[in-house]
Amino acid sequence: MLRIDDLGYPVVIDRDVSRAVAEFARSRKFTRIAVLCDKKVASHAERICGALKGASVLPFALGERRKTLATVTSVLETLAVAGVDRRSLIIGLGGGVATDLFGFAAATYMRGVAYVNVATSLVAMVDAAIGGKTGVDLAAGKNLAGVFRDPAAVFCDLTALGSLGDAGLREGLAEIVKHGIIEGGEVFESLETLAAHPLQKWPWEKVIADSIRIKAMIVNDDRVESGSREILNLGHTFAHALERASGYRTAHGAAVAVGLRAAGLLALRTGRFSDAAHLRVLSLLTLLKLPLVAPVHDPGELRSAMAADKKAHAGILRFVLPRAIGDVEFGITVPAASLHAVLARIVRAPSEREFR
Repeated sequence: MLRIDDLGYPVVIDRDVSRAVAEFARSRKFTRIAVLCDKKVASHAERICGALKGASVLPFALGERRKTLATVTSVLETLAVAGVDRRSLIIGLGGGVATDLFGFAAATYMRGVAYVNVATSLVAMVDAAIGGKTGVDLAAGKNLAGVFRDPAAVFCDLTALGSLGDAGLREGLAEIVKHGIIEGGEVFESLETLAAHPLQKWPWEKVIADSIRIKAMIVNDDRVESGSREILNLGHTFAHALERASGYRTAHGAAVAVGLRAAGLLALRTGRFSDAAHLRVLSLLTLLKLPLVAPVHDPGELRSAMAADKKAHAGILRFVLPRAIGDVEFGITVPAASLHAVLARIVRAPSEREFR
């Protein structure tokens, strides 16, 4: 077991988090415990409930297309029927959609009930469950309804990673690469080394802990994303637009991978990034078998989908761009021609020149 206390609440990484969750619940003496979970991981929820006395499992069908206010309403009504009150504990168990949506429900139910994240996917462990962001999508765009609300604790269930397979693990790898670009140095170099090895043999406890510590350091400087925390959105302006333009058929991790390529291209075009650094990022993404091409063929469609990006000010898009591996800047505006050129590039495979 590994415990990180950098955020003011415990983040526990363990093979079986059932005991740690039960000990946490007993230490706070909650009157009732409700375990909200994605139906896909109901078996993990039952295992955790087995360690808790009197807890009930409340499963929901989730997925990005169900990450909506309508689903939140269903969760809130279920909590009310279950008798959850302000002295209760809500445990949200699942991947990134689950942590976002259940966290939002817990923050709004009775104006806020104690909430714990149990992350069962890699993307949730290294990103979605950490930092207190909660929310859902609106028709106008991704994550436009939500609040900042820290969980009481986060538990990363390494046992669940074993059931994901390589495809499920890759869903979280893009966020890990993003953190590596932000931090640079040994963190990025270690990913380059690990990329040659089978994913199932990676030292996941250390990889996850490194990512969490990087995110925690940034979040601590800017809890509500009023400034420097924006660097965690590296690649995400492109990624969110891609998800929306594809009708949320493109997985978040795949969209972020394409977004990292796009951010590198935009940084190159505006004189911030070197060809050598861009090649290192592209090579790492390729070795990890992450996508580099947007599955949306119309660049104009992507540009339209960017209109609702939360980082825009007065309708002007602001980007997070790398200057070097280990040096990322936020709040960057770019010429329209540069953006259009990059969008036209990412709907095609990288050219030989891009890999030089």
